[in-house]
Amino acid sequence: MEFDHILIRYGEMALKGKNIKQFITQLQQNVQQKVKEFPNVKVKRTQGRMFIILNGNDPEPIIKKCKRIFGIQSLSLAIRVDNEVEKVKEAALYALKQAENVNTFKVTVKRINKDFPVRSQEMNHVLGGHLLSNTEGITVDVHNPDVEVKVEIRNEATYITSGVIPGLGGLPVGTSGKSLLLLSGGIDSPVAGFLAMKRGVEIEAIHFHSPPYTSERAKEKVLDLAKQLTKFGKSIKVHIVPFTKLQQEIFREMPEAYAMTIMRRMMFRISEEVCKKEGILSLTTGENLGQVASQTMDSMHTINEVTNYPIIRPLVTMDKQEVINISHEIGTYETSILPYEDCCTIFVPKSPKTKPKRDKVNYYESTHDFTPSIQEALEGIETLKITDKNNSLNPFSDLL
Repeated sequence: MEFDHILIRYGEMALKGKNIKQFITQLQQNVQQKVKEFPNVKVKRTQGRMFIILNGNDPEPIIKKCKRIFGIQSLSLAIRVDNEVEKVKEAALYALKQAENVNTFKVTVKRINKDFPVRSQEMNHVLGGHLLSNTEGITVDVHNPDVEVKVEIRNEATYITSGVIPGLGGLPVGTSGKSLLLLSGGIDSPVAGFLAMKRGVEIEAIHFHSPPYTSERAKEKVLDLAKQLTKFGKSIKVHIVPFTKLQQEIFREMPEAYAMTIMRRMMFRISEEVCKKEGILSLTTGENLGQVASQTMDSMHTINEVTNYPIIRPLVTMDKQEVINISHEIGTYETSILPYEDCCTIFVPKSPKTKPKRDKVNYYESTHDFTPSIQEALEGIETLKITDKNNSLNPFSDLL
């Protein structure tokens, strides 16, 4: 006997109404995508549950993949047996003995199949007695057990579990539309992408590259961050914008104190055009209220003027340490701190305006036509598709 299934629980998704099928179908597709490399593994659904059929595969690497899939509240290794009392007793005993550091246990039977001859409460007593008589030094504790042996008697079979592995929760990536992530290469923007994905958002990324001020290593760093984010969702298209000419023009022609604000406005204009081309309905940024000059309330108000697209700012109320903690948890921190600068750090004014006014910025922009340079940047965009299978994108393995 062995664990031959992985039971997937939905969590928040179970609260959805008439459109719950859309969420569950997307989750099943996401799970299938992540486990397709394992031979003969199947993903199936029954009423209120989803299962991965292992077919002899080692469950540990599959569980590791599933722990990174949004929409999964928890996982459990499960044994599937026929709806026969003796077989259920045998499987429940096996499940209990596989658990570690067990002094107390509890049995919980859920009888979905009302044709099963033994009622739930009676089956609790049958299994509890069987486990007590076939183990030593283990007692029952119905309030705070070390292990809860769960038995689900369903129409097609009975499933027995004895442990719960937490998942990421959230909503399946792909159920909340698509957003364009402004991916700089720092700590904040990958975390913002991760948190947007947790709410079911599929992301593409845009990066503004300014050679020779920013190096090829800075570009590869961003691609590596995108690859790390694919572990939690789907493949990610990254749009690399040649930004040097436009950035030089901004800092040459505009007042220094307003140059950073105007640069961000240009980024949003270009990003909106990419959104239109790709059928994307929002932008996502790693902005954090008050962290730097371009992230004050006044700056956000002035920068937002150039687009009517929704701007998702998952980090806006977090302090820096909270963001750093998440970046450690998702594995992006070590890459983010590599010393390769992005375009936002190379032309930093000595005294950037922290309360820029829309009327003044509009006046300054009206004195110079940036349209040709914006168009040139759009025409020069390089688009790459990043997957979690492509290991060649990480040039920093010797540094990590």
